[in-house]
Amino acid sequence: MRAICVDDEALITDTVASLCRELPQIDEVRCFLRAREAQDWLESNPVDLVLLDIHMPELNGLVLAEEIRKMQPDAAIIFLTAHPEYAVKAFALHVSGYLLKPVDRGKLAAEVAYALSGKTPARQGRLMVHTFGSFDVFVNGQPVSFKMAKCKEMLAYLVDKQGGGVTRAELASILWEDRLYDRKLQKQLDVYIRSLRETLREYGIEDMLEMQKGVLRIRPEQFVCDAYRFRAGDPEAVNRYRGEYMSAYSWASTTESLLYWEAIRQS
Repeated sequence: MRAICVDDEALITDTVASLCRELPQIDEVRCFLRAREAQDWLESNPVDLVLLDIHMPELNGLVLAEEIRKMQPDAAIIFLTAHPEYAVKAFALHVSGYLLKPVDRGKLAAEVAYALSGKTPARQGRLMVHTFGSFDVFVNGQPVSFKMAKCKEMLAYLVDKQGGGVTRAELASILWEDRLYDRKLQKQLDVYIRSLRETLREYGIEDMLEMQKGVLRIRPEQFVCDAYRFRAGDPEAVNRYRGEYMSAYSWASTTESLLYWEAIRQS
């Protein structure tokens, strides 16, 4: 992958470029001492990663980041700065990282791994399940579109159970917390289960779901999941975790707490 470093101090660009060349994800590193030159170059040259200073003459790094977002929205951006007070503004731009100078080799490697990990789902497996932050499913790098939100939540809950069996009554209690599991709700659940299975079949991933005698379970061996890799101690998954897990679902808070304490233990 291609990276660029933009900083008005040559010592910083030389150091960062040297560290980046030691990282397995980076194939090419280009350095710029002037933000305007970097901006001009980026207009016709795609990059995967931008390592960017904030305080620079002519063009502020925050402003340049906004321009990069317009030119190359898929480029990951990591700020390298001596000013911690700009962190809130930086993350409002949806950047991937924020490192304080002097740059630490280990922290840089972790931030780069996190920033670039989302760019290579196809390399890691045909079927990818992302649970850090929001819940999403990818087939060959393309997101799966669910016909109904409840179907997506149902699959998310099954992924959370890590292959454990889930009864229809348990699913109903998760999807509709305050409703009685009566005949009407059972029929409604049938509709959602059928829709979920149809969606998985359309994408050719029906084997990830198993249903026997009314009990549903996910088959973890059929896909790659960031949370599963995290629990297995995979360094890349550990680096990617930022304290959020299936943030759209209240029932996921228990697992989120467990992951949080596991992250502390591993740090």
